[in-house]
Amino acid sequence: MKIAIGSDHAGFVLKNEISGYLRAKKHKVVDLGAFSEDRVDYPDYAKKVAKTVASKKADIGILVCGSGIGMSMSANKVKGIRAAVCESVYTSKMSRMHNDANIICLGARILSKKKAFAIIDVWLKTSFEGGRHIKRVRKIEAK
Repeated sequence: MKIAIGSDHAGFVLKNEISGYLRAKKHKVVDLGAFSEDRVDYPDYAKKVAKTVASKKADIGILVCGSGIGMSMSANKVKGIRAAVCESVYTSKMSRMHNDANIICLGARILSKKKAFAIIDVWLKTSFEGGRHIKRVRKIEAK
């Protein structure tokens, strides 16, 4: 699986840990920045990852900032993106099953590395349920 990943300065360390974890599991990871802990603006990196996923240059995306919220708000401005902030295994699973999330947003100031890995593992192995949720997901995309 090809995964686009990005962060701001607050998520930089966790992003790098996630990248290594995913590469060890044989995923192709495309790191779109940030590339240091120097202060940057999270919308710039959210949009890079979102545009990469929306254009199918990556299968899915992972974004990391302090809370995950800013990244999610920014990524969801890109047509075709359904970015979900996940703080638990349950929200991770539901974001895929019911909402067909194609980007997961994580908070580096909220999650431990171990919890982030568990959330990502569930997110990666969970499929969209389809069925009654298809109509709802289409409504998210409606303009």
